[in-house]
Amino acid sequence: MRFFIPLSRMSKNKRYILNPRTLLYEVKKRSRMSKFARTAAMFVVSLGMAALYFWLYGSVLGLDSPKTLLLKKKNAEWCSKVEVLNRQLDEYDQALVSLQMRDDDIYRSIFGMNEIPAEVRNAGFGGVNRYAHYDGIGQDGLLKKTAVRLDVLTKKTYVQSRSFDEVALLSKRAGDMAVCIPAIPPVNPDPSKYRLSSGFGYRSDPFSGRSTRHTGVDFAMKPGNPIYATGDGVIESVKFEFFGYGNQVVIDHGFGYKTRYAHLKSVGVVEGMKVKRGECIGLSGNSGRSSGPHLHYEVLYKGNFVNPANYYDLSITPEEYATMVQNTADASEKITMHPSHRRKEKSRI
Repeated sequence: MRFFIPLSRMSKNKRYILNPRTLLYEVKKRSRMSKFARTAAMFVVSLGMAALYFWLYGSVLGLDSPKTLLLKKKNAEWCSKVEVLNRQLDEYDQALVSLQMRDDDIYRSIFGMNEIPAEVRNAGFGGVNRYAHYDGIGQDGLLKKTAVRLDVLTKKTYVQSRSFDEVALLSKRAGDMAVCIPAIPPVNPDPSKYRLSSGFGYRSDPFSGRSTRHTGVDFAMKPGNPIYATGDGVIESVKFEFFGYGNQVVIDHGFGYKTRYAHLKSVGVVEGMKVKRGECIGLSGNSGRSSGPHLHYEVLYKGNFVNPANYYDLSITPEEYATMVQNTADASEKITMHPSHRRKEKSRI
């Protein structure tokens, strides 16, 4: 049995059809397939509308979504912070360069240390993919460049820190170093007792006449003048060379320094003996291959010959020099302490 449904009671959410036989409105029932098709069509249309919206909004009108705008704002803020960091790195780099220059030109120079090579200070990092995870991040690779600069600055700072550690270690030993480094003339600087006959460097050999390198300085003087240790140290060797330096003494002062005193008339020390600056070690003479009575004096630093003139001041007065050696025994008394180490002079005038 069907009932008549008044128009006023018809639901707006239902679809009705007129039955021609009964002349009554009946609710039209939908199949599941039609419902699915309708839902799918609505989804496709909605998706299309959304795509059209974003295409018009972004590509045609050139506008950004609120989320994109927020991300761009945050990205700009981070880029600004990275730029500030780079400016700070510039300041730190300049300060480090200043420290490096002072280290090489002043601190390391004072203690006779070699400068740190540029290839050590500017050494790079291994690994080609060390910064691969920064690729594509930031504007123009800004973040990657900053990371590289930060690593380089860190490495330079580490090298400089190690250098200061070395300088600090030597500075703690500066007191010992000050008394050990050759710092006075090996002879009494009385002009009436000596003459500087040959300096350091190339000269005409007195025997062959050829230009040869002279590895020390020569003090021409009468035989028998006292010769003094120019710094604290230990006697490394005492020996005689007939065709060389004759009677000679080598003192190891430590810190890379050694001195040689050659052509002596006699020697007053033995190997292994500790000596003080200003202590007499022998008497001047003419032994070995010598063209006349003189003292041949050498200074070596880390195995290399250096100019002895840089390690004494001849302007010191005889009185001042005598004060430095006043506690040293008289030369003749010193020689008699070790008669077994006397050697006769071999004159080759």
